Amino acid sequence: MPEESTTEVTAAGIARLAGVGRAAVSNWRRRHADFPKPVGGTETSPSFSLADIEQWLRDQGKLAEVPLRERVWQQLAGHPSGTVAGLVQTGCVLLLLRARPGAWTELAALSDARLAELLPGVFEEVLTVRFGAPRAVRTPTPAETVPAVPLLRAAVELAAELGGARQAFEFLLGRHLDANPRQYTLTPPPLAELMAALAVAAAPEGRPPAAVLDPASGTGGLLRAVPHPTALYAQDADPDLAALSALRLALHGDADIRAAAADTLRADAFPGLAADAVLCHPPFNERTWGHDELAYDPRWEYGFPARTESELAWVQHALARLRDGGTAVLLMPPAVASRRSGRRVRADLLRRGALRAVVALPAGAAPPYGIPLHLWVLVRPGADQRPPAETLFVDTAGLVPDAGRDKLPWTALRNAVLDAWAGRGGDESVARAVPVVELLDDEVDLAPARYLTAPAAGGTAPELAAVRDRLDESLRRTQGLAPTPVPARPGPRPLTTVGELARTGALQLRTGGPGTAPAGDAVVPVLTEHDVLSGGAPSGTLPAGAPAEEPVLVAEGDVVVPVLGGGSVARVVDAATAGAALGRNLQLLRPAPAALDPWFLAGFLRGTANNRQASSFASTATRLDVRRLQLPRLPLADQRRHGAHFKSLAEFEEALRLASRLGEQLVQGLYDGLADGTVEPG
Repeated sequence: MPEESTTEVTAAGIARLAGVGRAAVSNWRRRHADFPKPVGGTETSPSFSLADIEQWLRDQGKLAEVPLRERVWQQLAGHPSGTVAGLVQTGCVLLLLRARPGAWTELAALSDARLAELLPGVFEEVLTVRFGAPRAVRTPTPAETVPAVPLLRAAVELAAELGGARQAFEFLLGRHLDANPRQYTLTPPPLAELMAALAVAAAPEGRPPAAVLDPASGTGGLLRAVPHPTALYAQDADPDLAALSALRLALHGDADIRAAAADTLRADAFPGLAADAVLCHPPFNERTWGHDELAYDPRWEYGFPARTESELAWVQHALARLRDGGTAVLLMPPAVASRRSGRRVRADLLRRGALRAVVALPAGAAPPYGIPLHLWVLVRPGADQRPPAETLFVDTAGLVPDAGRDKLPWTALRNAVLDAWAGRGGDESVARAVPVVELLDDEVDLAPARYLTAPAAGGTAPELAAVRDRLDESLRRTQGLAPTPVPARPGPRPLTTVGELARTGALQLRTGGPGTAPAGDAVVPVLTEHDVLSGGAPSGTLPAGAPAEEPVLVAEGDVVVPVLGGGSVARVVDAATAGAALGRNLQLLRPAPAALDPWFLAGFLRGTANNRQASSFASTATRLDVRRLQLPRLPLADQRRHGAHFKSLAEFEEALRLASRLGEQLVQGLYDGLADGTVEPG
């Protein structure tokens, strides 16, 4: 039986195959009598035969060839036991490919039936050698392997295309995580790298830790960031996450991997471990963490945590699994630093020298993205070590005004935090070492903002005068650019749609996505949704490694449109922005120069009524179907005449933005200057 006949695809998968929105797929089903009938799913969420869909798209001229990565993803998403089960089996075959490539070559020559019969035994051998015990990855049974054989063969083929087993697994795992954002709480890679760097910096002589534990490992992102470990220990209460984490780490490097699926606080899998470092992004605000049954647990050296202080239980678990002098870095909600119910534990952590630093991150650093989270840096005190007299406080929020999750300057944040730890930071608005005795009051409040000097928003009086001069110049320019409306004679105009223009070759459509940073030292900025909405320069960065997709690079004259939120925005890419990667939730329209003027295209796409008729309001987030946007059929000369006016409007809009920013800076600076005495009343 051909593999496609067993693979199903949802409407969302069809949209991804064709590079359109889901609304377009719904329209095809209504308008085309020959559109393939559902073969599974439900009435509200049907699934279709991938082979039938591919053939229909080709017949309609909407698809030339399905890329291998898309084909493998659709097979994985249609796995009869679920995507996670398919990912685990895929990880097993990729681990076999990495560990014993010759064995796979021999097995691949067998029939599907014989391969399905032999693979479980081979997997068992490889998993036992790689993971030992405890082992979080269960060997698939022969019955589970039979329907997965086409997927496993395709996954090996994908590994050859992407450059290795690790890259293939990272791509597939990344697609699964992107498709289920609410199901997983992830630590963004730049934050994971910062936490690992802090663990190295806090280690004796800055040596990278050899044995590292993550007791709430999730998908393994924190342990993956550790440089050159010899042993990695992972535990997670979710068996699926524990298995995915183990496979991901095993494919990433050669460290000894020990992974377990169990509730860490109630059923610690590594009770005798003395790790060099612990990295942890624990679950926040848990009320059922085991308070009643763990009252006499020996891990509570610094005091029994209150029922509402689950995070302090994780802190003490981390310290209990360290060797003397070992380092722990934990991501914490800010309330842990000041809740009254935790003040006794915080006080003992300070007195005994276990808590060495609290770092306040800007909002947007990690989920929940609206909260400025903290990093706690802890060191397990040795029996003969005197506790330090000071604790370091770092507040990075001031480094990122108007922060957003896609705009955080991670390199600057990392440098500021590591410089502060190394004692190289002299700005007391960012970092300060505070004597422990000053912290041991009735509240034991460890919020960094309490101990740092707030920077003045506007600067000195001469600096504010310079802002005033720039504002005057900007207001004069804005007045000169203000357009004068000219009445027009209303009349019917023949219209076309973006979808029709794409079918005729007048423009190309591309969808933004995660992409992967290229090998080498080249840095590719990302044009994010926030950049398009605010008119700013590309501010994002491509992730290293997963998911392994080629980024879509924008070119001068492209038109970029956000597809979420319901706003009428379209941006024409200029020479300064060209070469950036297209970010998530953005659609790129690349007009053919002989057929379409980009400013004409962007201007008509911004029409309010145009956006409303092309948007879907069926869910909590309004989504724009770019293919339904309309514009008039005009000769190129008339397009350019309209385009020149639209370009003038864009220049006027940018001048207004600049004047607004300068005005806000001047107003806040004068408030601050008058309040702190650096500016006299005029």
